[in-house]
Amino acid sequence: MTTYDDRANLNDLTATVERVRGSVEGVIEGKPEVVRLALTVLLAEGHLLIEDVPGVGKTMLAKALARSIDCSVRRIQFTPDLLPSDITGVSIWDQQRRDFEFKPGAIFAQIVIGDEINRASPKTQSALLESMEERQVTIDGQTYELPSPFMVVATQNPVEMEGTYPLPEAQRDRFMARVSVGYPSVEAELQMLDVHGGVSPLEDLQPVAHAHEIVKLIEAVRGVHVAEPVRRYAVELVAATRTHPDLRLGASPRATLHLLRAAKASAALAGREYALPDDVQALAVAVLAHRLLPTAQAQLNRRTAEQVVLEILQHTPVPTAQAPAPQNGFGGLGRTVPAYPQQPPRSL
Repeated sequence: MTTYDDRANLNDLTATVERVRGSVEGVIEGKPEVVRLALTVLLAEGHLLIEDVPGVGKTMLAKALARSIDCSVRRIQFTPDLLPSDITGVSIWDQQRRDFEFKPGAIFAQIVIGDEINRASPKTQSALLESMEERQVTIDGQTYELPSPFMVVATQNPVEMEGTYPLPEAQRDRFMARVSVGYPSVEAELQMLDVHGGVSPLEDLQPVAHAHEIVKLIEAVRGVHVAEPVRRYAVELVAATRTHPDLRLGASPRATLHLLRAAKASAALAGREYALPDDVQALAVAVLAHRLLPTAQAQLNRRTAEQVVLEILQHTPVPTAQAPAPQNGFGGLGRTVPAYPQQPPRSL
C-alpha cells in the first residue's frame, strides 16, 4: 500500500511538470496545447498517437518529450519490411551454452518512439498490442515485464498518403489520445527559423526530470478525486457514441477508462485535487475521436468523428453541483474535497 511519504504532493507535480513543459516547448514553438496533452497522457499512464502531414514536428515532439526525462528511450522506424520480432525481441541459439538466449527488442524501454507506425504492415503493428495494454511481452511462452514508466509515442501520416496502412481498431483503441500538431503560426515559424536555423535544439536538450519522479507523479495522479456525477458524465458521453446514427463503431469501455484517467491528470496539471466536467469535455475529442468509425453515409456527407464528438458534447447534459462531501484528495493528502465543486453547468 502506498503511503503519503512515498507519493509526490501537488507542489512537486507542478514544479516537475513545468520543467518538462518548458524543456519541450523550447523545441516545439507555438504549440502549448499539444505539449500539455502529451504530458497529460504521460501522467495518465497512456500512449500518444501523433497524426499529421510530414514536416510539422511529429517526431521532434516525441523526441523532445523523451529527452526531457532521464529514462531509457528507444526509437523504432516502422517500414514495410519490419518484422514483429524486431519490436518484441527474439530467442537465439547460444552455441556455448547450448540453449536459447532471449535478445530483447526495441519495446524494452521506458519511452518508445514509433516513427511512422502506419508504414508497417498490420502484422507488425499488432506486435505492440500486448505491451501497450498489459505492459509485458510474451515470447516462446515466457513473459517479460516492461519497465515503469512505460509510454509509446507513435507518429503516423494521414491514411490517404501513399505507402500507409490504416491502424487496426484494436491498435487505435490502445492509444489514450490522438493529437494533430498542425502548421505553426507565422510568428512561431519565424521563431523556428531562428532557433532551428543553425543547430537543432534537440542536441542541447538535457533531462529535467528523472524516471522515479515520473513514477511518483503517476501515483499522485491516481489519487485525484473524481465525483460520481463526473464519472457518470464520462460514461454517458462514451455510451452516446455507441448509438449515434453517424457511427458504425462507438467507443469501448477502455475509452471510458482512458477518458477518466486523462481527466484526473488534466486536473492535477491545473493544480486541482479533483476533476471537473470541464476536464472531461476538454479531452473528449482527443481521447474518443480516433476510436470511432463513421458510417458510409456520414463519410459521403463529409462528417468526421471529431464533429460527432462535439455534437455529443453539446447534447449531453453537464452534471449539476452537489453539496461537499469528505473525500481523500490529491495524492492521499486527506483534505476535504467537494463531491462536485460549486460551479454552474456549461455546455460547449
